[in-house]
Amino acid sequence: MFNSDYRTLASYISTLAVILKTTNPKPWVNEFESIELSCMIESISTAQPRIEWKKIKMGEPSYVYFGKAISGDLEKRAKIREPASLVILNATRADSADYRCEVTAPNDQKSFDEILISLTVRVKPVVPRCSVPKSVPVGKPAELHCLEGEGYPKSQYQWFRNKEEIPENPKNSPKFINSTYTLSRELGTLKFSAVKKEDAGEYYCRAKNEAGSSECGPQMMEVYDINIAGIILGVVVVVTVLLCIIVGIFCAYKRGYFTSQKQTGKNYKAPANGDGVDYVRTEDEV
Repeated sequence: MFNSDYRTLASYISTLAVILKTTNPKPWVNEFESIELSCMIESISTAQPRIEWKKIKMGEPSYVYFGKAISGDLEKRAKIREPASLVILNATRADSADYRCEVTAPNDQKSFDEILISLTVRVKPVVPRCSVPKSVPVGKPAELHCLEGEGYPKSQYQWFRNKEEIPENPKNSPKFINSTYTLSRELGTLKFSAVKKEDAGEYYCRAKNEAGSSECGPQMMEVYDINIAGIILGVVVVVTVLLCIIVGIFCAYKRGYFTSQKQTGKNYKAPANGDGVDYVRTEDEV
């Protein structure tokens, strides 16, 4: 008897209360696709309740649906699906936010209810910027970089050599077991501590997340041997040339090519007469 009366009372109260529910409180959608934010009225007695949607981003609310009209940045990109769900027709990355569905029913004993829905718009990565050294000597370190900043959630990175994916641990693949490198899927870096001849090849990187992937074009990295004998021979040649130049300059100096000419008697000129002085010849000069 008691249980029956309790159920009757609970049923009576629920018919006098607006109650909302959703099928998905944390939906996600790829950019430029459609998504429905479900807000279903489970219980209500008011014939024409007031329905509002608000977008909350960075703690600041703004109206999305008010006065039976779509407003704000979703204007012309969204609609209401009866009775209260919000459909975004062309989601963009700026639509990632919390959305609050609010229903007011004046004729109900519990006249107000709300549901918070967190929407994530996933963005496909753009073509990453890849940096691959053109040539590296055997035994020297080398770094390859890959980065893109548009994808959401944040991209993970894969590196490939000659179309073969490079594993995080080189020991896991017989094709890379002799390589010594560290690979970061989060940062997009591939670092060789000491390159080997077999590390030469075409490298490219792929940025990937739940929305899709993009990759840069392949770039060739050559690995060459250091010619020690050639370097020594080059140094000897340069030193020999410098010695020849120094000896030549010394010989030229000894032969007087860098000495200034001295004044001779033929170049001597008598000083000019001083102003106001008459020059008188003596008898010996006649």
